[in-house]
Amino acid sequence: MSGYWDIPEGTNCPRKTWLLGRLGAGLGLFGSAYHMVLFPPDTTLQVVQRASMATVTMATIGAVFGLTTCLSAQIREAPDDPLNYFIGGCASGTILGARAHSFATGTTACLSLGLVATLTKIGKRDGWQVTFPRA
Repeated sequence: MSGYWDIPEGTNCPRKTWLLGRLGAGLGLFGSAYHMVLFPPDTTLQVVQRASMATVTMATIGAVFGLTTCLSAQIREAPDDPLNYFIGGCASGTILGARAHSFATGTTACLSLGLVATLTKIGKRDGWQVTFPRA
């Protein structure tokens, strides 16, 4: 997330979309590698399919989140409002629901990703500490 928090909210949407899409792709690639170690595929084609499906899905989710939060901040003219992050998380969750062909998955992912994103924004804005202070 290097540089993401340095960009003011509601500005430079292409850069934010690129950063989060790239982060999502990296997480998807890491997750697919881990999945292949635990559940070894039978063919090389399965390796490529699994890796590409997870990587593309996560990259899309990241890019949708980045674009939606940025555009929401611009349209609503409320750049520091945590609701922008809820909207972005919810949009990303609907991508998961569409990918799974499941309304229940989309609804659950929308609410949970929206909540996590909102709490992340509030925590960042208010200086919450997730870890214990170092001695």
